[in-house]
Amino acid sequence: MALTINDISIFADGLDHSECIAVHPDGSVWAGGEAGQIYKITDGGMNIEIVHNTNGFILGIAFSPDASWLAACDLKNKCVWKLELATNELTKFATGADGLQFNIPNYISFTRNGKLFVSESGAFREVCGKIYCFDEKGNGSVWHHGPFNFANGLALDKDEKHLYVVCTWLPGVERIAIHSDGSAGKREVFCVLPQTCPDGIAFDEEENLYVGCYAPGRIYKIDKYGKAEILVDDWESHTISNPTNLAFGGKNLDELFIANLGRWHISKIQLKVKGLKLSCFK
Repeated sequence: MALTINDISIFADGLDHSECIAVHPDGSVWAGGEAGQIYKITDGGMNIEIVHNTNGFILGIAFSPDASWLAACDLKNKCVWKLELATNELTKFATGADGLQFNIPNYISFTRNGKLFVSESGAFREVCGKIYCFDEKGNGSVWHHGPFNFANGLALDKDEKHLYVVCTWLPGVERIAIHSDGSAGKREVFCVLPQTCPDGIAFDEEENLYVGCYAPGRIYKIDKYGKAEILVDDWESHTISNPTNLAFGGKNLDELFIANLGRWHISKIQLKVKGLKLSCFK
């Protein structure tokens, strides 16, 4: 049964049009802003701290497997940043690979062994997206040349046998098999979501995939067979407004946090189903 906006709460208010969201194993919730802010949110959403500012536009963020640093895509600076949490030192991690420069580095997903997949959206209304892969030192290459129709959110399945890729203008989600040597295998369409602009994704531990749609203001739940149902729809676009990235968190990892690019808050849904543990959660 679909939820209603009454099932959604405002977790934290006063952010600058956040596109991204990530949860640290210590329970803190992190987000970015459209002017380069990197936010750390604690005390149940009551304390919002700007820990750094890149003077760019922060897109996808993710924590390393040991949770010691944050990787952050930056649209304006066309790079992926590395923020060391212990020292608050910010350095450029990658600007591209194989002689190619990032144009829209959009989203990050870490494997358990420390590799980073980074989606390169390409360009607006052009089918030229790619997927890069880097090691923890920033050495990388183009993992899949696509072309993808605006590669966006990424998610690894439980066994890390497939990488799921949101293609905003498909519109829908594709998946790529990962060979035992880490190379890219078969590419296929997992689901199509007509008349939407899907953005961010997150798995629960039951293998359902949740998709935040920038338009309309909607979140889908996709089962492991690719069948889609609407989890929640906000036609007013106030409680969820241009929802983008999603992340599971909370004490039992059963709360879904939602970044709202269209407004100034982070939303939260008590899902009562646990999220799939990302590599930073042991």
